[in-house]
Amino acid sequence: MGEKIIILLLFSACIMGPALIMAAAAYASIGALGRNPSAAPKILPAMIIILIFAEALAVIAMLLVYQLFV
Repeated sequence: MGEKIIILLLFSACIMGPALIMAAAAYASIGALGRNPSAAPKILPAMIIILIFAEALAVIAMLLVYQLFV
């Protein structure tokens, strides 16, 4: 039972870290677009790349936790 709680906490951390990165990146991008809408062709690709890397980080972290405990 104790091991399941540890796995649950580790999976939660694996998801919350990248989720916070995604939220911060999206907030900053939307704020930048609000200040300067003509910069959208430069801001949006950078935001998408950041979101892709954050999602990849979450998937890799979850795979590592799964491999360690199962």
